[in-house]
Amino acid sequence: MISQKAKYALRALSALARGDRAQPRQISEIATSQNIPKKFLEQILLDLKREGIVRSLRGKQGGYLLLKPAAEITFGEVLRIIDGPLAPLPCLSITAYRRCDDCDGELSCEIRHVFHRVAEAERAVLFSSTIADGIHLADEAMAEAPRPAETVDG
Repeated sequence: MISQKAKYALRALSALARGDRAQPRQISEIATSQNIPKKFLEQILLDLKREGIVRSLRGKQGGYLLLKPAAEITFGEVLRIIDGPLAPLPCLSITAYRRCDDCDGELSCEIRHVFHRVAEAERAVLFSSTIADGIHLADEAMAEAPRPAETVDG
């Protein structure tokens, strides 16, 4: 399960991606439109800025912009920045590997073998799915959703 912080980060990036790439968006505008607590969003955007995902512009017309196109920012990259390693077990982590404390041997661990398959499938989806993909999928779902029937007076 991803953290609330990661969900907020993905929603903030989607909000930035939906806007004009040359027009900075203010934190208060993103917070309101995405229903994200402003102070929490400030910290999230600082984390994303530190990792080169967004940049900030100061001043009255300032705000945040994506540093790279939404089609180049993957869900996996954002989740790893915000939540840390993606692996379900420490012995499967690519970025923070450590042997499990109670392990007799990774080759004979039934749990590790199954969760290795889970981790590989998860990484394949998360690191091939971009912010742009998420926006496209949401827009498609909205376009296909049934519309409420119009009422006729009379």
